[in-house]
Amino acid sequence: MENMKQFWEQYKGAIVGGLIGLLILCTNLYRLVIGIILIAIGIYIGNYVQYNKSSVKERLKKLIDKM
Repeated sequence: MENMKQFWEQYKGAIVGGLIGLLILCTNLYRLVIGIILIAIGIYIGNYVQYNKSSVKERLKKLIDKM
């Protein structure tokens, strides 16, 4: 019994995380999570481009010239 308690205390976070991941997978909530992540990435890229217009333009020009 002591070994089981020690195992639970040591791996409690991993077990709970695995159960939550399994629940997300079984209920197709991963589509929502992926969508939210993609929206956040889009927001970050848009904000970066807005504040660094000149450097982004130069990088794109160099990239197009290489092609």
